[in-house]
This record gives sequence, C-alpha cells and structure tokens, in this order.
Amino acid sequence: MKYFVFALIVLLGLLQFRLWSGTNSLPQYFALQKHIAVQQEGNAKLNERNQVLKEEIIDLKRGTEAIEERARNELGMVKQGEVFYRVVGGERPVSSPTP
Repeated sequence: MKYFVFALIVLLGLLQFRLWSGTNSLPQYFALQKHIAVQQEGNAKLNERNQVLKEEIIDLKRGTEAIEERARNELGMVKQGEVFYRVVGGERPVSSPTP
C-alpha cells in the first residue's frame, strides 16, 4: 500500500510539472490566448478596410461620380466649363481689437 501511495504522489508531481512547465503548459496557453486576441483584432481592422475597398470598387464600376471625384481630388482635373480657383498664401494674421 505504501508503494501505491508513493507512486500516486510521484505521478501527481509529474503531472503538476507538465502543467506548469513543459509543452502545452498553462503559461504557454495564456500567452497563445493573448496572441490570438491580438491577431483577431488585427483581422477585424483588415476586414473593415477590405469592406471599404470593396464598396469603393463597386462604386467605381457603377457610376461616373466616383471617377469624377477621384479625378478631381487626386489628379486636379476640372470639368469643361468650370472655373478653378486656387488660393495661395499663408495664414492670415489675426488682428487684435483696438481699445
């Protein structure tokens, strides 16, 4: 009986050792859980960005308004008959009120 109890205590010690240090231990499990959470957050941001890009592609395929907007913003183009005004200059000085 003494040997059986001794064997159970040794087995319990080995299992505790594997639980706290070794492959697939609890600290490794918690580290992997944190890594998974960070990765899922990154994936969610990328999915949102992909959705915005998909909507932009659909908009570009369907109508000319999005193409015009991109031409105006990125290439500086204007429509025929439009007048383009460019305001050049620094910040306007703020005048203080006189007493």
